[in-house]
Amino acid sequence: MCEILLEKKDMLEKKYGFNYTVVAISDIMKGSVYDKNGLDVAKILNLVKNGKKLDEYPTGIKGMDSLATIKETNANTIVEVTFTDVKTGEPALTHIKTALSTGKNVVSTNKGPVIKKALNLLDIADSNNVNYGFEGVVLAGTPVLNLAKYTLAGNIISGFKGILNGTTNYILTRMEEGMSYDSALKKAQELGYAEADPTGDVEGWDALGKVVILSNIVLGKKLSLEDVKREGITGISIDDIKKAKAEGKRWKLIGSAEVQTDGSVKAKVSPEKLSFSDPLAGVCEAVNALTYFTDELGPVTIIGPGAGRRETGFSLLIDLLEINRKSK
Repeated sequence: MCEILLEKKDMLEKKYGFNYTVVAISDIMKGSVYDKNGLDVAKILNLVKNGKKLDEYPTGIKGMDSLATIKETNANTIVEVTFTDVKTGEPALTHIKTALSTGKNVVSTNKGPVIKKALNLLDIADSNNVNYGFEGVVLAGTPVLNLAKYTLAGNIISGFKGILNGTTNYILTRMEEGMSYDSALKKAQELGYAEADPTGDVEGWDALGKVVILSNIVLGKKLSLEDVKREGITGISIDDIKKAKAEGKRWKLIGSAEVQTDGSVKAKVSPEKLSFSDPLAGVCEAVNALTYFTDELGPVTIIGPGAGRRETGFSLLIDLLEINRKSK
């Protein structure tokens, strides 16, 4: 995100009236630095790219931990991008709650707190007249949450289905070309799409968290991880891929939810054979897509990247610009 802010500084100021000053950075590996008058972001990036720690920055206060940085600095907005723990939401949950409670805006790409306590955190933000933005927690820079909140405003959204994990989509694409599951997974790991332990992706846990987020935020329901049925792609064979193709269909790992007539929600993550005529069937490689089902427009599909360093940084910029718009 810092690279984007530097590159687009003039454009952001001229087009959106967006001015910023970075006053503090706290990182568990790189250390921390605070200067109430502002840090030189270009110098910070240069230090990090050369393998150095923030202690080597020439000025400022060093050694503040994350909570002290949140509470004791003069920042009015906290960018929270720590590692994700979907089971506890920590440490991000404490970071975000602390910032909002002390009257500071928060933008974050961490889906753990959104899964665990999104509605509670939004209430805390409202009561303190600040903002909590988390556009990047579902499809990184592809704005699925803003699409539902703003562009589709006035529609009743009754459900959604989508390709919410780029790694599994990449693997299934390679398998359709004849590559074995193991070979496709290895290639995904080589390209950085999959972790050394790919369980979170291939067993559907990542998509599961996103289904919970969309159900709670977009559909207005209260689901937990335990409320959603989950199945990954490890049981799909090359023969399954070939049979589907002969039927004019294609396997995709689909996360979906649908509001029932009684107001409950039926949600799941599972492999599905989609007809080639389905917009989601044509989405291949490490690309994500989501279809909303609306009463006025029918199905509306958005396609874009669901991961990536630059894309994730852009999602934070989306939230920062929204805060800037509201402040004006």
